[in-house]
Amino acid sequence: MENNVYNSHSMRRNPSIGSTSQAEETQLTNDSTNNTTFVNHALIMWNERRREWLGNRSQNQPQMPREPIISWNTTYDDLLATNQPFPQPVPLPEMIDFLVDVWHEEGLYE
Repeated sequence: MENNVYNSHSMRRNPSIGSTSQAEETQLTNDSTNNTTFVNHALIMWNERRREWLGNRSQNQPQMPREPIISWNTTYDDLLATNQPFPQPVPLPEMIDFLVDVWHEEGLYE
């Protein structure tokens, strides 16, 4: 049986051995590629989940600017001197701005 399997595979690779001509094999290949269309199911699911996560952005109201969590006169040493948490979570952009300002003052960021 293994011999028969090997022979059938070798005939597909070398069309001159088999009963189909090169033109017939090309036609079979074109017919099979035209009938199958690749559908990326993972991408479809990802887009659906993303839409659920983001929600309907047209209904979201623009956020009003709010007071920063970190005071304008807070220093880096003030943050390191205490282990008390902030009263509210500090937004990442605010923390980045704070650190960049500190680094500029100390000459670490140019």
